[in-house]
Amino acid sequence: MSYKITIDSCGELLNEWKEDERVESVPLTLMVGDESIIDDQTFDQKSFLKKVAECPECPKSACPSPECYMKAYENEAEHIYAVTLSSELSGSYNSAVLGKNLYLEEHPEKKIHVFNSKSASGGESLIAMKIIECENKGLSFEEVISTVDEYIEEMSTFFVLENLETLRKNGRLSRVKALVASALKIKPVMGSTPEGNICQLDQARGMNKAIVKMVNHIGEKGINIQSKTVAITHCNCPERARMLEEAIRERLNPANIVVMDTAGVSSMYANDGGVIVAV
Repeated sequence: MSYKITIDSCGELLNEWKEDERVESVPLTLMVGDESIIDDQTFDQKSFLKKVAECPECPKSACPSPECYMKAYENEAEHIYAVTLSSELSGSYNSAVLGKNLYLEEHPEKKIHVFNSKSASGGESLIAMKIIECENKGLSFEEVISTVDEYIEEMSTFFVLENLETLRKNGRLSRVKALVASALKIKPVMGSTPEGNICQLDQARGMNKAIVKMVNHIGEKGINIQSKTVAITHCNCPERARMLEEAIRERLNPANIVVMDTAGVSSMYANDGGVIVAV
């Protein structure tokens, strides 16, 4: 059976997907001050991070419209899937579902399903990988949905931030707390709730100690890691990502690890130096 996977641009694309017509990214729009930036293949991470650092306002994002998703669903594939970032963090999921419902009114014969990743970044990439695995095994459309839904329920996402400015600008951290945390080099260890929201799991003085604590939390919360792929995404810090990869491989021994640089939306959330792990 032929298939098509649409991922909103918060999910990173593996290199081989960029040339694969079966995988498509639907871009969100990023706003830095008065400037709008489309999160597509033209995204310039270095320029974006510089603009965010210089802008006193918090960067924002706007989800793809239902029409954008409808256009993505317009193809000859027999099974069509969409993967969006957590519905707790963005309207992308609701937009994808509305686009599906509108498209099915005119094409009721099509098989389309939208997955709420309850995650972001590499978590969405892992879900797309799972869909491809299921399709390659020849599972039916309904079996793919059931298997991937179970996979999502077992997933967890973690991240550590080098820079707390985005949290300060969007009101999640007061200016005083941000200044104190920066002065003491305190790094929060963050994670996802079962519903797909964000929570603080821990904190540590210094990035290396925070990464060690994050790996410990991954070991405690991760389910069947030895048989799974771990996704590491980093924002402009490849050496830190390699260190994290080595720590996870040595401590948790997963079946596979993929490492990717963040695209636009994930760069906005993680900020310069941030690292994200999904498993």
